Amino acid sequence: MTDVRGPARRFVARVEAATPPGRDRAVDALRALAILGVVGGHWLVTALVADSGTVRGASPLTYLPELTPVSWVFQTLAVFFLVGGQVAARSWASARERGVPYGRWVGGRLTRLFRPVAAVVVVWSPAAGVMLVAGVGEPTVMALAKLVWSPLWFLLVFAALTALTPLVARLHPLWPLVVVLHVDLVRFGLGGPRELGWVNVVAGWLVPYCLGALVARGGLRGRGNRWALLICGGAAAGALVLWAGYPRAMVGVPGGRISNLDPPSLAAVAFGLAQCGAALLLLGPLRRALRRPAAWAAVAMVNLAAMTVFLWHQTAMIVVTASALLVAGGPLPGLHTVPDGVGWVVARLLWLPVFALALVVCWAAFRGHEQGGRKEGTRSLLVRESSSPGSSPGSSPGPSPGRKQEVRRA
Repeated sequence: MTDVRGPARRFVARVEAATPPGRDRAVDALRALAILGVVGGHWLVTALVADSGTVRGASPLTYLPELTPVSWVFQTLAVFFLVGGQVAARSWASARERGVPYGRWVGGRLTRLFRPVAAVVVVWSPAAGVMLVAGVGEPTVMALAKLVWSPLWFLLVFAALTALTPLVARLHPLWPLVVVLHVDLVRFGLGGPRELGWVNVVAGWLVPYCLGALVARGGLRGRGNRWALLICGGAAAGALVLWAGYPRAMVGVPGGRISNLDPPSLAAVAFGLAQCGAALLLLGPLRRALRRPAAWAAVAMVNLAAMTVFLWHQTAMIVVTASALLVAGGPLPGLHTVPDGVGWVVARLLWLPVFALALVVCWAAFRGHEQGGRKEGTRSLLVRESSSPGSSPGSSPGPSPGRKQEVRRA
């Protein structure tokens, strides 16, 4: 009998050997946690209801408001932007030291950011056309396409902030926070135009992005500062929800009067600051945990194909949902039924491993697009610079040997 532990041990050893000595593994772990938070959140609060020959989107948060705390746990986008700002600021500083021009620097990062999107376009554009030709109703096709494409807004915002890194890398996070505050004051308190809220799409995510750049410059080093960020951000978010009329859910809920996420509200930004404080406090424990080669190898695996996971996790859910409907010949609990009870929640939890298996298949099929179609070794993948918080571990270049002790104390 073949010992399956042998290949696994060899892989772990290969990853460990390929990792640069000064690499800050905890930053990669934060990225992986943020990715898994987005995936888990989407799978838990997104439902596809099969009804009268059509499939429509729904949310258990509409029917089960007691599940609202789930949205506070799995809405991890602020951590994406925190890591992204930290990585981009370091990368730009390194590029300047090496004499790399801005055009080449930003071009390389944006190319690596959007390269995996091409596979989604190539698969889903004809798939939508085929479904329409085959007689699938337009509402069903639109519901499925929305699930696939709506998360991509993140890439556009992140690309814009990446391009602006030379301008915003030294911007204090307080300034975009003040913008968000005034935008919400005008649109909610003074009855201003709702369209003004779209200013917060940039300003809101610029807050954690600038926070990450501040960390890259050596700011927020003390645990006291990080605890203050966690406590004050959480208290502000709670106060805004309890007494200022902001929604309790930190994600959009169909039929809701306003959304905390679309566009980002002051409550969502305050909650994001609390998340960033918690993430920064976790850096020390994560560094200690990731000294174990097996734990680091798992984090590295997520990061090596992070964009693939992000781009295809909704497709994995759709494939399972559609396949089960065809095989069963009718709606199944937790997969095609209205998410209006505890039974749906229990059934959905049982479906999550099936979604994960389908995502592994998507990962195996499309991860090569994230790596540019190159057959690179583990070493080159680990050390190459990446473009986004959803990219390979190389996106977070570790400190130089001279700064190793400094990072460990952070």
